[in-house]
Amino acid sequence: MSGTPGFNRFFKAVLIASTAMMAPGGIAIAQAQSTAQAGAVSFNIPSQSLTASLTAFARQTGIRIAYPAALTSGKSAPALRGSFTSAEALGHILAGSGLSYRFTGDRAVTIIDPSAADSGSVNASGALVLQTIDVHGSSETGWGPVGGLVAQTSATGTKTDTPLLDVPASVSVIGETEIEKRGVKNLDQALNYTSGVNTNLYGADKRYDFLAIRGFDETGMGIYRDGLQNRTYNFTGSRVEPYGMQRVEVMKGSTSTLYGLNSPGGLVNMITKRPQDQKHGEIYTTFGEDHIETGTDFGGPIDANGDWSYRVTAKWQDSKDGHDWARDDRFYIAPALTWKPTDFTTLTLLADYNKRKGANRYGIPLGSGLDPDTFLGEKQFDQNDTKEWNIGYVFDHDFGNGLKFHSNARYNDLELSNKNAYARNDVPLTHAWGRIAMQVEGELQRFSADNHLQYDASFGRFDSRTLFGVDYSRTKQEESDIRGYIAGVGNLSNPVYCSPNCVVSPSALNPPYSGDGVQTATGVYLQEELTLDERWILTLGARYDRVNSKAEALFDFAGGIFDSQEITEHALTSRAGLTFKATEELSVYGTYSESFQPVPPVPSIFGGFGVPSLSGDNKPVEGVMYEAGVKYRPTGMNALFTAAVFSLEQENAPYYVGLQRYQIGKLRTRGLELEAKAAVNELLNLTLAYSYLDSEILEDGLSAVQTNKGNRFQFIPAQTASAWVDYTIPGNDTFGDLTLGLGARFVGTRYADNANTLKLRSYTVFDAALNYQITDNASLAVNVTNLFDKKYISHVETWSAPDTLFYGDRRSIKGTLKYTW
Repeated sequence: MSGTPGFNRFFKAVLIASTAMMAPGGIAIAQAQSTAQAGAVSFNIPSQSLTASLTAFARQTGIRIAYPAALTSGKSAPALRGSFTSAEALGHILAGSGLSYRFTGDRAVTIIDPSAADSGSVNASGALVLQTIDVHGSSETGWGPVGGLVAQTSATGTKTDTPLLDVPASVSVIGETEIEKRGVKNLDQALNYTSGVNTNLYGADKRYDFLAIRGFDETGMGIYRDGLQNRTYNFTGSRVEPYGMQRVEVMKGSTSTLYGLNSPGGLVNMITKRPQDQKHGEIYTTFGEDHIETGTDFGGPIDANGDWSYRVTAKWQDSKDGHDWARDDRFYIAPALTWKPTDFTTLTLLADYNKRKGANRYGIPLGSGLDPDTFLGEKQFDQNDTKEWNIGYVFDHDFGNGLKFHSNARYNDLELSNKNAYARNDVPLTHAWGRIAMQVEGELQRFSADNHLQYDASFGRFDSRTLFGVDYSRTKQEESDIRGYIAGVGNLSNPVYCSPNCVVSPSALNPPYSGDGVQTATGVYLQEELTLDERWILTLGARYDRVNSKAEALFDFAGGIFDSQEITEHALTSRAGLTFKATEELSVYGTYSESFQPVPPVPSIFGGFGVPSLSGDNKPVEGVMYEAGVKYRPTGMNALFTAAVFSLEQENAPYYVGLQRYQIGKLRTRGLELEAKAAVNELLNLTLAYSYLDSEILEDGLSAVQTNKGNRFQFIPAQTASAWVDYTIPGNDTFGDLTLGLGARFVGTRYADNANTLKLRSYTVFDAALNYQITDNASLAVNVTNLFDKKYISHVETWSAPDTLFYGDRRSIKGTLKYTW
């Protein structure tokens, strides 16, 4: 629906005032061929010049468009958002221009002016001279935005821009459209509707992005950004800002042959928003109970030739997280600049600053009967604050004749201040010294780089794609940790806090320490994708890693105790996958792959007395995976259906018995994953996911009395399922389009401990969304998480004994006003 100019100006003014930011400021349809009518494509093209809109359409559909240069000069096109056939999309883009089109081939279109056959220039022979946009294939790349709900390609699975149907692995992609539609505010929420992924591990505790993939914890090691590690070391780590990402990809299964250090579960790779070829922009405000945020995302070409383009993404948030003394304040700004000196060379500079003010949401004492929102920390003390900035680049050059070079690098600087008070497990919370006070200050600097050459060639019936690369990372971390006892809260039903005059009684069991560590990792990898008759794809990979880790710490005990440890590890990992494309719509694959994850050195006060055995054997954790799957992308529908079965084993898994670390552990998960994403038509979208996971501790090295052999993993349910459906009610030029969405997330029963002594109930949480398109450029959305305000236990802490309940987030309602241009 098109609103009046006055209303558009008013709506835009309201948003600009709320953010204190300034925004830049008859349909003729020819009969298309049947191929143009088959299959809807999701478009997200802003209102802009007609030339730019036709270029975006050509890149997204792979249709070649020809027209006289003067034909589109000075004309504009309306925004195109939603799922349309090629014919419908072209008709919408040309609306009001007086122009029409005709298909001159299966994938070729000519734009014409029905009223003037000579609108183009004429050469000496009298032929019409047309400007040509020559685009082959889809404009979507594995590093670019997803064109709607269903992704076509991914770069995470092979480090090459490969159609998802051809990747011999299970890869799930969540794009900007899905992130916005579901009102995603953190990585947990982004992954809530993805098969094989467990989120919400610690409920409302949001110190980190807690997640597991195929049963294996990936919180510290398995989170990547633009293909480069974004890991947490000990306590020093931060959370990503989803508004700064244009796609989130989950690669399930062993990944070491491409990414080096990782567990067999998989990884999450987030792609940062980058400059686009078309001018675009948005400005929004989100509001809710104790929550206000505002943000903007705009950019486009800088010069007429499009050699330079830019993008600026920014967000500010003032929010509480569950109670008055838990904050979720954020400031994020990310400028980006792209330079294309030639058609074969691209350099993109990416930078961002991310400041977050948070708090720790420790749980409620087991058996206390307290309301989950009761604050048992310490006012004016508790915080979990981070400041980080990143700067990096992405460089691509095509040498021609099939040879390409890709390089990306990033430097990260992070500061952490984590202060919290929580209940002891040996005395009541009401005791005079009934709480533990903990303060961790951390700093981290990391440099990561990945460089590779790609060579594509054809030999008769064979097509070959060879990848050779080297990556390097160096991480330096400094941390101090002080712990002691402070006064309890007195009356549980009416807590009394001691701020700002808390007296800390030092704990002899946890002497304060300060330490630092350095880890350098170098990997060399080789991958071959060999295709026979465009149907059989053999993917082979191998990688050699060398990792050196050094850590040292000074403990404030008996005049000072110093301990230092250093570990160097080498590993050769391999991968083999075979994909059979039974048809253009259906592929079947099988994969074998290996994983490698060094165990970092852990200095201890006992090590200072010459007892190195307390650090364990420091063997690298190794894993193997077998997987088979099928992928189906039906013609005539923008959809992807996938199924996978797998078996993963990991050995040398570390675990603790008191202060002693052992590495005799052997773990296994076997399971089934089903996933479907479909834009059924221009009005109906759905996302479905189901996972069955059989996890088992095969060996743990404990005595027959203590052993957990044969038990399931803690945290991990046997079954999870989710569904999201949204439907658009067209306004038909009378009202704006209204989109209604409803989602459900089921998490099955699971154990709180590896001893399987405490079983947690299953739960189902519902989410909902509403979006009203006020005008072509203005919208109002309402997103609700935990629609029915379900009260449920996500986890029970069992470190020494079951003592703390972690509840999931309660209902949250947020409204968003947005204006796009």
